[in-house]
Amino acid sequence: MRSVQISTRTELVWIHEEGEFSLSKRSLNGTDFTAMVLAGAERLHQHAEHVNSLNVFPVPDGDTGTNMNLTMTAGVTELKRNTSPLIGQTATVLSKGLLMGARGNSGVILSQLFRGFSRAAASRDELNAAQFAAALQNGVETAYKAVVKPVEGTILTVAKEAAKHGSYYARRTTDITELMGEILRRAQETLAQTQEMLPILKQVGVVDSGGQGLVYIYEGFYEYLLHGTATSAGAQAQAASRSVMQPGITGTSSQASAAAVAQVPAFDTPMSAQARLETEDIEFLYDMEFFINRQLGQNRNARFEEEKFRQALAVNGDSIIVIADDEVIKVHVHSKAPGEVLNLALQYGEITQIHILNMREQHRDLLSAGLDIAPPPDLFAEIPQAPLDPQTAAVPPAEEVAAYGLIAVSSGDGISEIFRSLGVDTILAGGQTMNPSTEDFVKAVESLSARHIFILPNNSNIVLAAQQARDLLEGSRQITVIPSKSIPQGIASAFAFQEDESVDMNESNMTEALSHVKSGQVTVAVRDTTMEDIDIKEGHYIGIHNSKIVATTPALLNTCQELLSSMIEDGQEVITVLVGSEADDADTRALAAWISETYPDAEVEIHEGGQPVYHYLFSVES
Repeated sequence: MRSVQISTRTELVWIHEEGEFSLSKRSLNGTDFTAMVLAGAERLHQHAEHVNSLNVFPVPDGDTGTNMNLTMTAGVTELKRNTSPLIGQTATVLSKGLLMGARGNSGVILSQLFRGFSRAAASRDELNAAQFAAALQNGVETAYKAVVKPVEGTILTVAKEAAKHGSYYARRTTDITELMGEILRRAQETLAQTQEMLPILKQVGVVDSGGQGLVYIYEGFYEYLLHGTATSAGAQAQAASRSVMQPGITGTSSQASAAAVAQVPAFDTPMSAQARLETEDIEFLYDMEFFINRQLGQNRNARFEEEKFRQALAVNGDSIIVIADDEVIKVHVHSKAPGEVLNLALQYGEITQIHILNMREQHRDLLSAGLDIAPPPDLFAEIPQAPLDPQTAAVPPAEEVAAYGLIAVSSGDGISEIFRSLGVDTILAGGQTMNPSTEDFVKAVESLSARHIFILPNNSNIVLAAQQARDLLEGSRQITVIPSKSIPQGIASAFAFQEDESVDMNESNMTEALSHVKSGQVTVAVRDTTMEDIDIKEGHYIGIHNSKIVATTPALLNTCQELLSSMIEDGQEVITVLVGSEADDADTRALAAWISETYPDAEVEIHEGGQPVYHYLFSVES
């Protein structure tokens, strides 16, 4: 696809032969963010009933979509009253509107996501891609802190995984449109996985309703950034919503992201999820939410002990969310004893905006239509809340969005995917006969926003080019070249990397990992020769162990067997096989059977590497 790039100060417009265009934004101001929020709110509004039909956790109250829609509406209303070109002010206004208008668990969590976002953005006029990602991450941390017992498989998980991927991907791009596409893609993937995280979702055949609502909002965000309008309700988007995202797809431009991002898979739900649960299973039947105005009432300005208050609510309550500041306390709880809840609240001020819903009554109304009933749901596992580290919430400068960046040279799509799964940020195509240049490394380094960068050359012919790039950038970038000389060494080294370790410790661990890996390669000889008393014939297969030819036969399987026999010492090692693009399935099956029979105590992993030239790459680790 041919495209033309037209530069301006803050955005790039890509014009395609097909006539499509998208906005490639380098910064996000208050006007942009307002438009994104409006588009996200509209997208959610259009699908609020669908979100309602999915609701099943933590109790079947059937109004998640309504609650999230009303919450977003409150935020949008506040935004329309107080528009600003500055994103810090805009985010603060939105946060205030969402907080005051939040309804239900999902609505309160949604408000907290944007509350944390607003705190990170508060002092800024604009956000670049790195700062936008950091603000989303801060929102996740704020939301987790607000929930007494965070449960994975909900809107929290969808938000967390999307933000985590955004923080990672912000190392690779300065384009907010592309970044948002990746965030949406990961949110959709995680949403589909919620069925596996919560047994009740799988039992009923739905995804998490709150997570689905957040995905709709993110879809609106991305639609606006991609086209400048909110057109996601059109027929094309509706058709796309039936697609299933395949994990591991990564875009390299706004257009690539658009192609890669499929809409969330639709789950067939002939009847609402609520209809499959027993009314009497709703133990904490009164859904309560209200505000405590700490400036009013007989006990105004009383000292508020948040943890003590939460514990008191938990005696006869569940789904507890408490958000407090100097003036107001927002409370949400499902309780058996609403009177006790209100008495507790009165100790800290005057109660306002009280909403109490009997969820059993609501459920009976749903069943009055004659819907079927399923057995009671399983108990949900509780995930302990990790303490917040204030340091992680700070928004670093763009050039320091991450402590580390990783670059690896790879040959083959499967191998590249392995490196990505290990946290490598940039993949350079390379290997035997395909050596990347010093300039390739320089450009890769300059594309990353990280304080320190590790390079894995993964071939003895590439180490010097990587080191030269390091020397050229000395003084402007901090770079360490790990002298990995094979793909298996590079994988082991990347596996040894730890984000929370120091530079020196990572360098030591990653370098040491190289010595624990035995590397093997199998390919075809291109000429007759004799090496170290081994006669090699053109067209025969050769087995290479740590750069030394140790086997050659006319048969691929025999060569693999001889090579592995020279690499394996006690038969209890971990053996990894990377299958090349020229390998035959029958040979691979035969090889796997031989390894299993000959080394029954070994742990064997076989992956499609897709590498050219080498039929198989082997690694053996003790």
